[in-house]
Order: sequence, then structure tokens, then C-alpha cells
Amino acid sequence: MSERQLGRSGLRVSPLAFGGNVFGWSADAATTHALLDECVALGLNLVDTADVYSAWVDGNAGGESETLIGRWLQESGKRQRVVIATKVAKWPQRKGLSPANIQAACEDSLRRLRTDVIDLYQAHEDDPSVPLADTLGAFSRLIEQGKVRAIGASNYTAPRLAEALDVAERHNLPRFETLQPEYNLYDRAGYEAGLEPLARAHGLGVIGYYSLASGFLSGKYRSEADAAKSSARGAQVVRQYLNPRGKRILAALDDVACRHASTIAQVALAWLIARPGVTAPIVSATSVAQLRELAASRTLLLSKADIAALDGASAG
Repeated sequence: MSERQLGRSGLRVSPLAFGGNVFGWSADAATTHALLDECVALGLNLVDTADVYSAWVDGNAGGESETLIGRWLQESGKRQRVVIATKVAKWPQRKGLSPANIQAACEDSLRRLRTDVIDLYQAHEDDPSVPLADTLGAFSRLIEQGKVRAIGASNYTAPRLAEALDVAERHNLPRFETLQPEYNLYDRAGYEAGLEPLARAHGLGVIGYYSLASGFLSGKYRSEADAAKSSARGAQVVRQYLNPRGKRILAALDDVACRHASTIAQVALAWLIARPGVTAPIVSATSVAQLRELAASRTLLLSKADIAALDGASAG
């Protein structure tokens, strides 16, 4: 499948992105290198991470994912084969979107990533305490310094994203070229209600996270017993998704997967890839075999009837 452009940035990416949240957590250094090598081999060129990954793990402080990616970039010599996206604002050590913090956080990320430029630098969350013109001005300076190619927004509400786009235009500042929202076949309303029409109207690239609803849309959790066999996260996924609507979505995914001789995870991702306005859903994997399975979703072409069935099952 051909590459897609991230907004007006000029950056071209595969229609599926890889999430580096697993690096330094459920993927150690050797596995990280193997996964990134396989991404390049499969043509998945957008690697998304953040400075805060993976601070939530006992013994970690944050910065682990970027550090492992940087080591791979240096050792593999494949920097020109990938688009590196990272984020600022959520890590307690570099919290918020003040100009000074953005500059310092970017310098830190560049050092960990062992690269001269971040292709896509994203505000990980909104910071209402800082005027948008100040935040965008800081990003503008990084672009002028050649340290960042394009900027994006993650976890912004539609009103704040609209305001940021307006401020960029009025003050002749770089605009957010991408949006990273939570979006999948189950979690639809938050994106589709306000963000989707805004992103499409302005031609923003959309790289959604939780594309498989924390594994629920892979069919991994179909009962309380499945959760019991997994970690505490499995129990949380079951509580959140295993309800009548969730079961209806799984049934529709099963039907479509059976017709295509594919897995339901591939179908769930193919639905996202086919969604107008979506550029590259983000997926994570902890093994090369799992990555290959997910990557096959790029060539799974759903029919209008398939999409209608999935839309109907997930409505409401």
C-alpha cells in the first residue's frame, strides 16, 4: 500500500505506524532492535515514542524508549529509513508546554535518540497554563534551528485544537500538522464527534493510538477467565470493553475475519486504515511474529458491506 502524507509536512509514512511505548518495558534491548529492523523490512517507517516512555515501569525513570531507539539508529545506520516522532509535556521531569521546557525537552530527546532532528515533535497533552502563541513560538524556534521538521498535537480537545490552528494562522506560526487521538472500532465518539471533521477540514494527518483497544480488538479477552490468565491490565480491559456492545463488535470482527481468512486484529486495523482522514493507526508488538501479523492489515481490503457491518456493530 502506498505511503500517505502527514498533513502539509512533506513527511510521507506507511499507512500503519509502530508504537514505541513497549521499548524498555515489555520489549528489552534485543527485542527492540529486532522489532525496529522488522519495521524497516516490512516498510513501516513511522516510529512513535515519547520522552515519558516508559516511566510507569518499576525501576524506570522515563526516556528508556527514546534511548533504545537511539541506540538502534546509531548501530543500524537506518536513520534515513524511518520517520521518528516523539512527544513533550507529560513527563514529570519535563512537564508542560512552556517555551523553556519545550526547548530543554527537545534537546534531551535529541541526545537520547542520537539524531540531529526529530521528524515529528508532538505536544503530548494540552497545557492551558501557557498561551498557545508561546507554545507554538517555541516549536517554531526548534524548526528554525533545524531540530524539528514538523509538529503535532496529541490528546487535544476539538475546541483547543481549533484555537491552536487559528493562533498559528493569525500569528504566522507553524501549525500542528498531525493529531494523535485515541481511536479504534470501540472508542469512536471522542474522535468522530468533533476532532474528525476538524482534522479533515484542515488536512491534518491522524495517527491514532490504542488502535486495538488495549488488545481487546485482537480477541485476546473474551471472558473473565481470559482476564484471569493475563495481567492486571487484562482485568481492566475486560471491565472496560467486555459488555454487550463489545461482544457485538467481536462477533462482527469474527464474521469479517472468517470471510477474509484473516485475524480479527487485522480486520480492526484495516477498518481504521480505510477510514477517511486516518493516516496511520499506531500499533505495538512485542515479537516479530506479532508485528508481521499486524502489518498484514495494510493489504486487507474490506468491502463496503464489511465496513457497514463493523460500523453497525460498533454504533452507539
